[in-house]
Amino acid sequence: MKAFRILGRDIRDSFKSVFRNFSLSLASITCITITLLVVSISVILSLNVDNIATLIEKDVTIVAFLEKDVEEVDIKLLQREIERLDNIDTVVFQSKEDTKNEMMEASEDFKNVMQDYTEDENPLQDSFKVKVIDIELIGETANQIKELDGVDVVKYGEGMVEQLVQVFKVVRNICIFIVVTLIVVTAFLISNTIKITIYSRRKEIEIMRLVGASNLNIKIPFVFEGLFLGILGSIIPMLVTVYGYTAIYEQSGGILFSNIIELVEPMPFVLWVSLILLVIGMVVGMFGSLLAVRKHLKI
Repeated sequence: MKAFRILGRDIRDSFKSVFRNFSLSLASITCITITLLVVSISVILSLNVDNIATLIEKDVTIVAFLEKDVEEVDIKLLQREIERLDNIDTVVFQSKEDTKNEMMEASEDFKNVMQDYTEDENPLQDSFKVKVIDIELIGETANQIKELDGVDVVKYGEGMVEQLVQVFKVVRNICIFIVVTLIVVTAFLISNTIKITIYSRRKEIEIMRLVGASNLNIKIPFVFEGLFLGILGSIIPMLVTVYGYTAIYEQSGGILFSNIIELVEPMPFVLWVSLILLVIGMVVGMFGSLLAVRKHLKI
């Protein structure tokens, strides 16, 4: 019980100390707020870029055109064979009549040319539209489909898709690097700001040391003070993240520039980003205070 009372007293004193040294605390809170806002923007941009890349990858489709003499029974067997292959997500059959109607809806020119085609006159081919699980293996999967009896030609944008995969991989790595770098820089800035705050109170630490206070008793109040500074500095970035991103999403309808660029839905996305900001603020605040106060324990 005594330990809990001491801990409670340290927490209370730390909270009071934040307001007793308000000008210095305000400087630390401001630094935490600004740097966490930058981190928030970077994390949101990075995760949305990754989401856009994922959506584009999911939209990549293998089109397997069938030989013209394939019977309906063989088509069903062929579909089962494709579905049994590794790396297959979905397989959808599209008849040549469906393809004709789709092309006619997409273009008035096609409609004028193809509207009088009967089923026998239709030069198009039946096909399967295949989506894969891992886009990096799409070339291998396309080759496996091409080897099946009844398949005439397989198309998936070969060459361009492989380049697209590499571009997305590079973009993802760059985004991760930027976010990690910003978090490290943020930790450095916040830690140094808190160190300045602690440095201005070095006399207070030295007096506590001289009257016999143990290192642990000196450290704990300052660690909790850093914790409180981190929490207070995280509040504005968290509010901006939740309400700002939600407002942008609602105003844009979740789409930027075109239907391809879809934003991540706000919930629970903004809550996870806010939690990340809170954890960064708390952890860096605590360790920044701990590292700063350790320097003044030796007199």
